[in-house]
Amino acid sequence: MTRIVTRPVPIRAALMLEQAGVHPLLARLYAARGIKDKAELDTGLACLLPPDTLKGAGEAATLLADAIAAKKRILIVADYDCDGATACAVGLRALRQFGAIVDYLVPNRFDTGYGLSPEVVRLATPMKPDLIVTVDNGIASVEGVAEARRLGVATLITDHHLPGPELPAAEVIVDPNQPGCGFPSKAMAGVGVMFYVMLALRAELRRRGAFTDGKGPKLADLLDLVALGTVADVVPLDRNNRILVAQGLARMREGRMQPGIKALFAVAGRDPARAATFDLGFAIGPRLNAAGRLADMALGIEALTTDDAARALNVAQQLDAINRERRAIEADMREAANVLLDDLDADNRASLVLFDPDWHQGVVGILAGRVKERLHRPTFAFARGNDGEIKGSGRSIPGLHLRDALDLVAKQRPRLLRRFGGHAAAAGLTIAEDDLAEFESVFEAVAHMLIAPEELTHTLATDGALEAGYRGIDTARLLAGEIWGQGFPAPIFSDVFEVDSQKLLKDKHLKLVLRQNKARFEAIRFNCVEPAASRIEAAYRLDINEWNGTASVQLLIEEFLSA
Repeated sequence: MTRIVTRPVPIRAALMLEQAGVHPLLARLYAARGIKDKAELDTGLACLLPPDTLKGAGEAATLLADAIAAKKRILIVADYDCDGATACAVGLRALRQFGAIVDYLVPNRFDTGYGLSPEVVRLATPMKPDLIVTVDNGIASVEGVAEARRLGVATLITDHHLPGPELPAAEVIVDPNQPGCGFPSKAMAGVGVMFYVMLALRAELRRRGAFTDGKGPKLADLLDLVALGTVADVVPLDRNNRILVAQGLARMREGRMQPGIKALFAVAGRDPARAATFDLGFAIGPRLNAAGRLADMALGIEALTTDDAARALNVAQQLDAINRERRAIEADMREAANVLLDDLDADNRASLVLFDPDWHQGVVGILAGRVKERLHRPTFAFARGNDGEIKGSGRSIPGLHLRDALDLVAKQRPRLLRRFGGHAAAAGLTIAEDDLAEFESVFEAVAHMLIAPEELTHTLATDGALEAGYRGIDTARLLAGEIWGQGFPAPIFSDVFEVDSQKLLKDKHLKLVLRQNKARFEAIRFNCVEPAASRIEAAYRLDINEWNGTASVQLLIEEFLSA
């Protein structure tokens, strides 16, 4: 069951924004998302938080500048998701422009696991690095950094994840979530952290007189990569992140982007001239992530680092094919999950734990997310690993910080979790297959203790009623041009309608014609076969439907209830 509620709107803030010249509808929407002053909407680069406020950025710049001057070999160790790939691409492109000798290594998630493990360090040894730079990982790599130190290799950690009880003994750590870091934006993705380190490095190289023009490379040209990684990693879009994303999208819309991103737009059938956060999160990001899930993220990194347009298109086509394979695997896994769920009384549980020996390790996170969205329960899905282990990926609901919950499980059963990590909304862990039942029992007890009963009912927050005069193409385009995302959600409106007609499309999508007074609206609810009542309360987004060169508005229904 879903409850549809309306976000409160601070009336004073909305009026002040409107009086400052903000569109009346946007003023209401922004006020409901915590904006109090028009200045907070300025997405100019000058409004970015300065790099020198990020703990470790200055020391990282000195370390890297010294390595470049001494012609030392720098090796970037990347994570295998879109954030890690874009962070790696930012590092490679910037460091090469700075004259560094730099290469990269991306671990195979199935062989070496997550982060800078000792195994990854040993894999890097033949590349003879003098300095290892992690991107989007490393804050928990205590053993890996120790192994690098034993081998005489320096380490620079750039990450954004939450640290564990012990920090690695790296030469420098840059992570806004590390103890003692006063950087106001704790929500930066890994690619954002790496971009900031490159800004600090350029400033250091300027001080050393490294650039003939006195300025150095235009790092703003990398903001398309920063925007993509930030949106794809689903980090909260606080003001600093909104600036990074807005700047990246602006460049995409102007046609100024890496050849690989342009190619990914092409294979996804999306128009970069109208690029929006939706494209990055649901079209471009998944095609990159598919490489890390099923194959080798090196393919994704190649797409983002090649300057050859033909090669970029070829790689993008390969990524598209891998993503189609991923979707087919996911569909089979969802069918198997439905069978398992038939035997579970989800309504009377606080969590769900699913395992099938045939599931794919790289896709269990997506599956967990699908189940969580459908049943509104924190969910872990497991697949077989090596040597009697199973690897799980979890997705959570508001009210349960997933990594903290796993930490509590580890404290209650010290030998149960072999490895775990993550953040509030998503986490991963490894356990022995024989311990699955125990984990399910302990995790259920922890979830039941931490989640308030009312939080087990899905609540869909909307922006309330939308005046009929705003349900047009101009408003849809106005909203599509703004920056929405995690923590700054795209507008959802709710109104009561009469249902004039409804029919199924392709046996799985419900197409409706809705009426309110004398106005009629085309609407659709995807992946819904249940018929609507004759009168409904609908939560919906304004969607632009294009057909045969004609654009019209349809209501994209998220949920409806009998009214």
